[in-house]
Amino acid sequence: MTISDPIYSQSSLLKPVELHGHDHHKKGSMAALVLAAIGVVFGDIGTSPLYALKECFSPEHGIPFSEAAVFGIISMMFWAILLVVTFKYVLFVMRADNKGEGGVLSLMALALRSLKNGSTSYLTVMMLGMFGACMLYGESVITPAISVLSAVEGLEIATPELKRFVIPITLTILIALFVIQKFGTAAVGKFFGPITLVWFISLAALGIYNVLDNPEIFAAVNPIYAINFISEHTLMAYIVMGSVVLVVTGVEALYLDMGHFGKKPVRFAWLFFVLPSLLINYFGQGALLLANPEAIKNPFYLMVPEWALWPMVALATAATVIASQAVISGAYSLANQAILLGFLPRMGIRHTSDDERGQIYIPVVNWSLLVMVIFTVIEFRESGNLAAAYGISVTTTMLITTILLSIVMRREWHLNPIVIVCLILSFLVLDLSFWTANLIKIKDGGWYPLMLGLVCFLCLMTWYKGRKLLRERIVKDSIPLEPFVQGLLSHPPHRVEGTGIFLTAHVDYVPVAMLHNLKHNRVLHERVFFLKLSTWDVPYVNDNERLTMKDMGGQIYLVRAVHGFKETPDINKVLALIEAQYQIKFDLMETSFFLARDTVVPSKLPGMALWRERLFAWMFQNAAKPSDFFQIPTNRVVELGAKIEI
Repeated sequence: MTISDPIYSQSSLLKPVELHGHDHHKKGSMAALVLAAIGVVFGDIGTSPLYALKECFSPEHGIPFSEAAVFGIISMMFWAILLVVTFKYVLFVMRADNKGEGGVLSLMALALRSLKNGSTSYLTVMMLGMFGACMLYGESVITPAISVLSAVEGLEIATPELKRFVIPITLTILIALFVIQKFGTAAVGKFFGPITLVWFISLAALGIYNVLDNPEIFAAVNPIYAINFISEHTLMAYIVMGSVVLVVTGVEALYLDMGHFGKKPVRFAWLFFVLPSLLINYFGQGALLLANPEAIKNPFYLMVPEWALWPMVALATAATVIASQAVISGAYSLANQAILLGFLPRMGIRHTSDDERGQIYIPVVNWSLLVMVIFTVIEFRESGNLAAAYGISVTTTMLITTILLSIVMRREWHLNPIVIVCLILSFLVLDLSFWTANLIKIKDGGWYPLMLGLVCFLCLMTWYKGRKLLRERIVKDSIPLEPFVQGLLSHPPHRVEGTGIFLTAHVDYVPVAMLHNLKHNRVLHERVFFLKLSTWDVPYVNDNERLTMKDMGGQIYLVRAVHGFKETPDINKVLALIEAQYQIKFDLMETSFFLARDTVVPSKLPGMALWRERLFAWMFQNAAKPSDFFQIPTNRVVELGAKIEI
């Protein structure tokens, strides 16, 4: 099934092929994979101890401090981590992989696979998946801001006079982080695992150091403490759930990044290292509060011995930079997938590593994120103010994941309906509790990620709808390819030496560039290729399954090259595959690439609102050129086009 071309899912000239994809996990020993996963996958959730408990006791919640409250909230945090991360995501959501890849877009592709293309349910699921991706973009803005800000705020504990430098230092670190993205992260990435490993060891050590003074805090493992707290302080407990969810921020990254390492290393790292380190640290913070209620102003840094405070600020800053790097790289990956799935216009994409195909840099995404992150830090100023904004983006994506998972369970896994209902209802109880608890914080900052997500969603759906309208207009006036070629061979124009490659939007119709070339130049190349580049609903495609070719006679060929939604098409690699599989040689100095370069004109024709058509026309005009996106040699490109009303 193709996602990028929803109205062209069938072809009469080229038969569809069943794609199996392939395993693209990193290779290496289990220990090496676990260490790498700790550095990449768990950076976000691993920095939550910096601010989660502090936010739970925020004065805005009106929770009176008491031992019962400490036990109740620690119990809620403990069970939130176990039920949401371990039970829901590690045991169930991670099973919903698309040829080994995870993330909301992979889950959306799995759910769409069993639905009728163009149906109401298909469109609803597609919109849910894309909105979930948009909320992840909001998280990509908030994570660097809240993480680095919360780490640098440790300076206030070390030396209160340094408080006025927290914002400037935070902005300096973040700007430097985004500036170095264009150089790639392969070199510094080697240090991510060891640094994050030291971070989690430090979390566990700090937890043990404080728990020894008040080991009774372990009684919070008993869920009765959470239940009693909720029953005695129902309203306040409901409000504080909007902060408890901060302990699971980054759980979507666990699902999204599992494709890089495989399920087993990610699960092993979580169950035997990350989970124990986080839990013991939260219990340690709870033990500290029992001994010193004044520590609630910043329980994480106040649990650190005075001699270790400055090293811990430095380590926390490094850990938050790594967590920020992970979500920035995730934003590039999501943007690349959205482009290939047909929801974003083409953008310039640079590959920053010769060894790792997934390491990319997208300048437009990078600088847009930087501007929004700077605005976020200046607008909210404190990590506590960002907590409400963070919660709404996380819980919305969690809720959408559950809805999509229910479809996959029924249509892909074919589980017993009773089992599905029991599981999904248990997930929904958790998700809706956290989500609705964060909705009441909309005026306190929750509006921010919702606004970012809605603006992003509007752009994505406008582009998707606009492309569909544009292609419908083109197809309406198009000529079927097969009779056209037969007529062309019966009365051929003058043929010239060399090869002409015409990129086409649909294998059944004559590309506009061909018609313009015949109209204006009145010649036909000695060899002609109609080339269709498709994106299908698997993350990666084996080279032996990538090409489908039909000889139409007279050295005219129809070729479809299929790519996965995590691959970036490269015309040079496609030509190399044709040479290898069909023994057809290409000399680039004698090859011309013909592309359609149309201009969109908004009109009052049925389709979209005029303002959305203008937005689409602007996006279309500013999209990267196909020659740049498909890495076609610029000196071999001929662009032909016309104005098209939509």
